[in-house]
Amino acid sequence: MVWTAIPKPKYGVAVYNYNPQQDCHLKLSIGDTVHIVEQYEGVWYRGCILPEKTKKGVFPASFVHLKDARIDGDRGLVVSSEPPIVQEVTHVLREWGMLWKNLYKTRTDPPLLHKIMDMMGDLIEVRRRVVSGTLPADQLTRTSHMIAGVVDFGNKLLGLDLQIRNPETCQAADTSQLSAVEAFRMHEEATEKVECRIYEERQRQLQQEKEHPTQSRKSHIFSLFVTVRNFVCSIGEDADVFMSLYDAKASKYISESYFVQWGGQGLPRNLEMLQHMKVIFTDLGSSELQLEKIYLVCKIIRIGRMVHREPDSKKMTGGLRRAFGVAVMDITNIVKGQEECEEEKQHFIPFVGLTGDSENLQQCVTRAITSVRIDHKGQGVYVSIKPLNGDLKTILHDYQHLVDRSTPVARKMGFPEIIMPGDIRNDLYVTICQGEFEKMHKSSHKNVEVTMNVCTDNGSVIPMVICMAVSEEDKMDNEYRSHIYYQNKTPKWMEHVKVRIPIEDFYNAHLLFTFRHRSTFDNKDKQEKPFAMAFARLMRPEGTTLRDGVHNLIVYKMEAKRLDSYDAKKYLTLPSSKDEMDGFSGGTHSKRASFSPGSHALRGGSNLRVDGFSQLRDSFQVSTLVCSTKLTQNVDLLGLLKWKSQKENLERNLKSLMKVDGEEVVKFLQDTLDALFNIMMENPDDCTYDNLVFDALVYIIMLVAEKKFFHFHAVLDSYIQEHFFARLAYGKLTKVLIQYLKSSTENAYLDKVKNSLRALEYIFQFIVRSRILYQQTDDKGTDDFENGIRSVFYTINEMMTNKESKSLVIQQALAMKNVPSVIKQVITIFSPVELSKLLQSFIQCIPTEPLNRQKITCMNDIVKSDLFVIPESRKILLAEIATSLRGIMERDEEEVEASGALLAEILRLLRDKQHVQGPTKPDVYNLAKILLRSVIRKVIRLPRDSKSAGRYVACLISFLRQMDEAHYDAYLKNLGFKIDIMDFLMEIFTMFSDLIRKPAYRSDWVAMIQVQNNTFMHAIKIFTKTLSKQFLDNESFEFGLWKNFFHLGVAFLTQDSIQVEKLSLNRRQVVKKWGERDLRCVMGFEIRTMWFNLGQHKIKFIPLLVGPILEMTLTPENELRKATIPIFFDMMQCELHSQGNFKQFENEMITKLDVHVEGGKGDRAYQDIFYDIMSDWCKKHQFLKTTGLEFVNLVVKLFGRLLDYRDIIRDENRDNRMSCTVNLLNFYRDINRTEMYVRYLHKLSDLHQECDNYTEAAFTLLQHARLINWSDEPLKVKYKRFEEATNHRQLKEAIYYKVIELFESGKMWEEGIKLCKEMALQHETETFRYDDLAKILKRQALLYEKITSELRPEPEYFFVGFYGQGFPTFQRNRTFIYRGKAYERLGDFTNRILSMRPGAIRMTTTAPPSDDVKESSDMHIQIYSVVPIMEEPAYFKGKSIDDQIKNFYKVNDVQKFQYSKPFRKGPKIPGENEFGTMWLERSTFKISTKLPGILRWFEIIQTQTIEISPIENAVETMTNINTDIRAMVVRYIKNNIQDVRPLTLKLSGVVDARVMGGITNYEKAFLTDSYLEECPEDAVKVAHLKDLIAMQVPILEEALRVHTEFISEEIRPLHNSMIASFADFKVYIVKTYGTKPPLVVNRLQPSTPVVRNMAKPRPESILSITSNLSYGGGLLDPTPPPEIPSKRPNSRPSPNPGLFRSQSIISQTSIGDITTGPSYVVPIKPNRRSKPSDWFNNNFGGSNTSLEKTNGGGSAVIELKEELTPARPRRPKSRSDLPQMLPQRLIGAFTSKKPPPLPMKATGDYGNLPGDEEILRKHEAASPGPVPPNKKPPPPLPVKRQDSGSGPAPKKPMRPPKSP
Repeated sequence: MVWTAIPKPKYGVAVYNYNPQQDCHLKLSIGDTVHIVEQYEGVWYRGCILPEKTKKGVFPASFVHLKDARIDGDRGLVVSSEPPIVQEVTHVLREWGMLWKNLYKTRTDPPLLHKIMDMMGDLIEVRRRVVSGTLPADQLTRTSHMIAGVVDFGNKLLGLDLQIRNPETCQAADTSQLSAVEAFRMHEEATEKVECRIYEERQRQLQQEKEHPTQSRKSHIFSLFVTVRNFVCSIGEDADVFMSLYDAKASKYISESYFVQWGGQGLPRNLEMLQHMKVIFTDLGSSELQLEKIYLVCKIIRIGRMVHREPDSKKMTGGLRRAFGVAVMDITNIVKGQEECEEEKQHFIPFVGLTGDSENLQQCVTRAITSVRIDHKGQGVYVSIKPLNGDLKTILHDYQHLVDRSTPVARKMGFPEIIMPGDIRNDLYVTICQGEFEKMHKSSHKNVEVTMNVCTDNGSVIPMVICMAVSEEDKMDNEYRSHIYYQNKTPKWMEHVKVRIPIEDFYNAHLLFTFRHRSTFDNKDKQEKPFAMAFARLMRPEGTTLRDGVHNLIVYKMEAKRLDSYDAKKYLTLPSSKDEMDGFSGGTHSKRASFSPGSHALRGGSNLRVDGFSQLRDSFQVSTLVCSTKLTQNVDLLGLLKWKSQKENLERNLKSLMKVDGEEVVKFLQDTLDALFNIMMENPDDCTYDNLVFDALVYIIMLVAEKKFFHFHAVLDSYIQEHFFARLAYGKLTKVLIQYLKSSTENAYLDKVKNSLRALEYIFQFIVRSRILYQQTDDKGTDDFENGIRSVFYTINEMMTNKESKSLVIQQALAMKNVPSVIKQVITIFSPVELSKLLQSFIQCIPTEPLNRQKITCMNDIVKSDLFVIPESRKILLAEIATSLRGIMERDEEEVEASGALLAEILRLLRDKQHVQGPTKPDVYNLAKILLRSVIRKVIRLPRDSKSAGRYVACLISFLRQMDEAHYDAYLKNLGFKIDIMDFLMEIFTMFSDLIRKPAYRSDWVAMIQVQNNTFMHAIKIFTKTLSKQFLDNESFEFGLWKNFFHLGVAFLTQDSIQVEKLSLNRRQVVKKWGERDLRCVMGFEIRTMWFNLGQHKIKFIPLLVGPILEMTLTPENELRKATIPIFFDMMQCELHSQGNFKQFENEMITKLDVHVEGGKGDRAYQDIFYDIMSDWCKKHQFLKTTGLEFVNLVVKLFGRLLDYRDIIRDENRDNRMSCTVNLLNFYRDINRTEMYVRYLHKLSDLHQECDNYTEAAFTLLQHARLINWSDEPLKVKYKRFEEATNHRQLKEAIYYKVIELFESGKMWEEGIKLCKEMALQHETETFRYDDLAKILKRQALLYEKITSELRPEPEYFFVGFYGQGFPTFQRNRTFIYRGKAYERLGDFTNRILSMRPGAIRMTTTAPPSDDVKESSDMHIQIYSVVPIMEEPAYFKGKSIDDQIKNFYKVNDVQKFQYSKPFRKGPKIPGENEFGTMWLERSTFKISTKLPGILRWFEIIQTQTIEISPIENAVETMTNINTDIRAMVVRYIKNNIQDVRPLTLKLSGVVDARVMGGITNYEKAFLTDSYLEECPEDAVKVAHLKDLIAMQVPILEEALRVHTEFISEEIRPLHNSMIASFADFKVYIVKTYGTKPPLVVNRLQPSTPVVRNMAKPRPESILSITSNLSYGGGLLDPTPPPEIPSKRPNSRPSPNPGLFRSQSIISQTSIGDITTGPSYVVPIKPNRRSKPSDWFNNNFGGSNTSLEKTNGGGSAVIELKEELTPARPRRPKSRSDLPQMLPQRLIGAFTSKKPPPLPMKATGDYGNLPGDEEILRKHEAASPGPVPPNKKPPPPLPVKRQDSGSGPAPKKPMRPPKSP
């Protein structure tokens, strides 16, 4: 293969996944970017994946898509040639994709998942359009801004970094080129933009959830885009559809109309308009938003015949405009932005037709609005509506896909709220309202049609000036014709038209209205001529336009059939309206008409008449609205504009100007200003009108300053620069201004001074412009002009220094606000230096306290002015501003934000080299001398979460960035003494550390934090030089200063913001792109250098710096580790030479290592590199070869365990966490680190309590308590949970109380009693706190009581083996004994263990695994049950112990466990007896610590396996059978159990040999001569087996007798069958094995009952049951029996019968053979399944019972005696699961009143109560029958005693037990 190099860099993206086929291949995943360096025939590429270049490989060329690439700079980075915004989208999609996958896997936030998915789809689509290269430049810019917004929004949602961008290109900003304050501002703006986007998204979601959204439109200027989709209406004729906006409350239309011409075929007349019928209603504003209801009203005017539906005929008049109906839609929510509407969404507006000719369109509109339901029958208008923000110009620019220049624009009828400059209008809106017409000569009312023309005074019609409505054709007409109402006396049209008349024709124009009757038939209609007319003049006599509003016009009868041009001169002599009639006296009529102006039906007095025209009684009403920027309706304004002709009224007109409405003034702004300056310049020497002109000028300036006319600033500026002409006005304006300022304290001038100061900027513009115009022709008067400027400032300064008049505060504030605004103008014709001095004096004159905010604002404006750019001026101003600012910062805490903004602006300008002239370094130094210390202190004091803190930190960063090393040196030198330098360094080190630990910026402001870190690093490197030069020698060494430096360095180095591994993918790419240094290494090397510079002072920092240096070295950067780990060796060496050892270093190292590793620092690589470096150094040292290496090994070992602990502690498997914790605490115990040992003890206890392992938690805390003495020694360490303890005694006592509480929760009362006794002894003999003694004794008594009164579950134990390399090291190929939870059986335990280890394989065999299993990578788990081996306490031996007490030790305080498994020896022989070959393999396991303990499991440390022979197995089996039957007999007798089925099953299996084989199998296997010959050593065991078989006869006999008492008739046949089988069985056994003594039960009538006082009733109480197995009689143990515990369900038999244990059901002593004489032991283990009988056996079958030969020498007599109290009813079945309560009363003849002693033991856990134990007593031969219901039970009989030579001792009666 020949590989060729790539001539130019290639950049590709993987489009398929590629799995390597060979080692040299490179694995690719979709989306990976690859750098291609070589190729092979274009089929294979070799390259690496970016951004990492560590691994190169080969991959197919078809698996990647190539892109253009280039080499970026000297760093050799291969980057794509795509536009930066495309590259950013690519990176963002990759990063979002990974996060999206995690969201998809975890499903933690489904809404965010879908949101990000949608945004990624949008970005992919937009990126595709950008990459295509088809977007124009302007659209590409908008797309870039849109992409930036989406990316920033998504980054915020995903918790990624905030990106600051260049506002023009939207690319990421380069912070190295920005000032810190500018970067801060950009971060603020970006954050605000993103948060605003988030808020909008939330509001949008709320709108979707709520029925009525609440969000309102923010823009005050907006438009409404409407598209007519279709019009469905059954008309049959052509129609005009007029559409306009309507105010329902005021019942008026607020916009022009848009109309569509619709054909009779249901389509537009112009088919080209189909799908293009759209209009934009513009000029809407806040006034429309405040309307209660806004409707879109469509009026339908039918064009055709008079009567609809009449047959078409030539005789009918056509082309008549007839009202047909309306369609109305409420668009209030759409207009107000409370309902989302898109241009594609269609709305249906139902059609409402007129009910008849009596109803007009206005009434129909009202009816449609108020109707709840409209029966439209599918007729209506389909429209789309979309609100658009902005004015028409903005909409044409932003919504080009919707609106273009050809789109009809329907403007609001009237001016918009903001009149845009250049918006020249001269429109007249005329509304044809209504009229009233008499019949005259007609038999019915007329069908009136109104025609309107615009005529000149000579009667000619002005053409093409009338517009009925806007449309696509933009057509103007000569006339307007109204629609017609049929035979209606009072028609109401409410049609509005727009008249657009040229300004030159407006003065001599009027509106002419003619009225004509339209006939239904065409021939008559042609004969109809106009019967009347009316007119309205557009101009009033005084020169103003027709006033806005309603006009009641006079209707004149027309004598002629038509109007000629000369007729206008006639009717114009008449009054046009009722308003004109009062002053009318012209023409040929002298009488004045009387009328009522408010009347709609006009009433005339004497008729007015002129040739051809006479007044009628008819009336006609119109409404007009003038929208003209050239014509005014204001007389005062008109008088000012024509001042030359009205000089006598000039003063009045000037004063009246300030009362004119603002809209009128701004419409004539230029004309008004020209008039004012003409008046001023009319006579330069005359000052009569100067003040009035000045006031008028100020009024206009203030008017333009209003928001409504804000856009007229451009008009005013344009006027000053281009149209202003008054060359001498500057002198008069300056003179009047000074006059006003000097009179500022006079009440008459207060308002004038305020207004003048508000208008100061424009006043100076006029002054300066006037002076410039004058200089263009004459250069004289310069001194006068400059003196005038100085006088203005002197006057202002004088006003500022006046502190006596409180009324001047407002004027002073206004002066500070507006004085800086004059700088821009004055600086052009005035010395900048002198102006700076004037401003300096002005700042000095500003009062200090009350106006600080205004002062700061004023100084800020001065800084932003052009004056600050000039070096000489800046030097003057900067010193004064900085001094003033320092005073405010130190004294006024309320102006923190404003002070910071001013300082930020100063620093920004000083860094802006493009706009500031001259060098700025001197300015930076001078500013630092004045303000740096104040800024540092302000940063220290401000809370970090405040906005001001971020701004001040930005200022501080900007200070430090602009200061070079010379600045720092000069600044430190300027401080003076060393003590001052030390104070400064301490202060700045402290501040740096505080800012690093408590950042002032949010964590996502990564760019800002990076700027801060770079700046701090630069400053620290400079400060370290000062530190080494001035504070290192013995005399000047400052320990605190050096300590602060080292702590600062470590805090800087370990901060999260510079940990490259934690940065986002995009941020890492940015870091790599800009080639930023790894600041961790820079700071680490600096710390290393400073440490080795310490010399003899190093020992002072040991062990103080061990922890910080360790934290530094744990940083995951290899170069840093290699450079800084040797510091540890140097510390060891220093302490060794100073102290002779390095114990302090060692202790601190171990302590801090634990803290830092647990905190997440460190990795396996550190473990290796630490060992390599430290061991190499120690080996080279003469005295550290041994001890040093031992320490290194100790640290490495500890580090490994800490890493294991940290890895596991995050796991959900708490068992693993506990194991690691125990490993760690054992390690600390071994190395005598008590404080660390205790720390992990508490952690382990917490883990146990989280798992409800209260017993283990108690034992864990107890380990801590055992380390504490009972002493009053003060504590050195406070513990979190025992903070109140101050000495050892208090701590130990507090821990004991907690442990007792835990023991109680775990029902380990015996362990709690031990602690109670220990504390009681302390209170009794040491502290003598008897109150506490009484409390602890009560608690101890309560624990004793719980032992015998409450039930405890019995835990099971399990063998668990973990095999395979997949387990952690602390479990791998190890075996454990686990203590199960309460009531947890094998299946539950197995599921729990397997669930904590997903993927583990359960072993199905109990055999030890093979080596292959142990070495495999899988996880194999072996689990089976084991039986604990009880270690009976020594003080129990020889005593009768209550089972409730004894059973506790069967499952607690155990260390050995057994497991038995049957097996066969030798091959299986057909037909052989399996009982003779059944062996048991019994394994005994010993664990490291007794259970329960500090864990629920411990490792097995010893295993012993023995084999149990078949004969031994047979003996155990027979023993268990006899034990079970005896136990069941006793249980049935004792508890009066009625359910006999368990006993039936048991007996049938033993009696009927066909069921279980009987003893035949044993006889064949062991009871043969051949067996004894083969195994003579088993003779004793064979004899024992025979004896057990013989003992079955009396046991079965008594069991069958009991069975007889309880059986039902259903099972009696089975019982009879068992009786028959037993007879045969008995004969055979007696004949073969002899006779055993029968079980005889003596039921004697009890005597006086014995009463025992008990604190609580016993759950079960039995009669005194005495047993005497002797030939000569003997005494029983006189100790009364304890209570029988309640029966607990789920008891289980013990799998280990304990063959050779010296415990017998009959006796624990030897029993002589009844035939042969020799004695032998009967080894029978109690069955754990029978709990009450266990108690019975322990107390009545104990070792004190004697067995002797009978007098007759015959068989032994076994007598069981009991005394029963009268029976009581049986317990209900619903409580059958509760402990059974026997109805007997225990009556015994006992001599001792003391209960047996309670056992004590070191460790234990709660356990299940054992099952019924067998009782060997003889039952009475015949059981008495049940008590008859009519007889009471007999009283209890006295207990029969078998005492030689003495009668029964009297006993106190026992109190009957209370009901439970």
